[in-house]
Amino acid sequence: MITQVTEVIDAVLRGDQSHEFDINKDGKVDIKDVTAAVDKVLSGKEEEGGENDITVNGVTFTMIPVEGGTFRMGAIITAPGAYTFEKPDHDVTLSDYKIGQVEVTQELWEAVMGSNPSRFRGAQLPVEQVSWDDCQEFIAKLNELTGMNFRLPTEAEWEYAARGGNKSQGTMFAGGANCPDVAWCSTNADNTTHPVGEKGANELGLFDMSGNVNEWCNDFYARYSTAAQTDPQGPVAGTGMVYRGGAYNEGARLCRVTYRSSQLSGYRSSRIGLRLAMD
Repeated sequence: MITQVTEVIDAVLRGDQSHEFDINKDGKVDIKDVTAAVDKVLSGKEEEGGENDITVNGVTFTMIPVEGGTFRMGAIITAPGAYTFEKPDHDVTLSDYKIGQVEVTQELWEAVMGSNPSRFRGAQLPVEQVSWDDCQEFIAKLNELTGMNFRLPTEAEWEYAARGGNKSQGTMFAGGANCPDVAWCSTNADNTTHPVGEKGANELGLFDMSGNVNEWCNDFYARYSTAAQTDPQGPVAGTGMVYRGGAYNEGARLCRVTYRSSQLSGYRSSRIGLRLAMD
């Protein structure tokens, strides 16, 4: 991270216009330019390049490494606004993995599938109206194109990443305590989705884990138990698939990092999209 900040500051001081920071007409650099550069890196919006960037048919996306660890999954008994199906909280230990910096965009979906099923249209908007089954087809084609092994995150991986992994500050929403600051939800979204990455990132540099669209997880839905788990994959069978995160037309209560819901694997809605994961 220090190296990234240094490189961006050096670029600003050289007047490198590729960074798109304002340079004074006299050629001098204002402190606000340096501050903007540093903020962009620390927020996760400065592209890192390298092995975490993947390009498919001209569309590039970024996978963020998540260091594994142990956390308390689910809502504590006294958590404000928590539903009973978010409880009990329990210990979960996860191995390292990677997760998408942003939700899968319509641009990426179309590059892989050749079509766009979304209700709201825009290259950088999250793809939606995709079922869990549709996502499996998309991932299979993406893996064929890249030779990699993408998948949906498990529910435990999703919540751990949304909380900020081992950098978590324990906030109610992904990246903050105030929903509108970090999420497009019913109070600020004007009943539509928005381009990915416009709201504040969480501690891992992930965007839109709360709000914009819900995100399918790989697991069948089941009630929690108090038992500790390691790399849980969910039940082996069930009637519904988990989705998490909240959406543009849902209130703050449904955008909390512990809220969970499910639908049949063939269900499609403008409220649900996906985020990629990989080992």
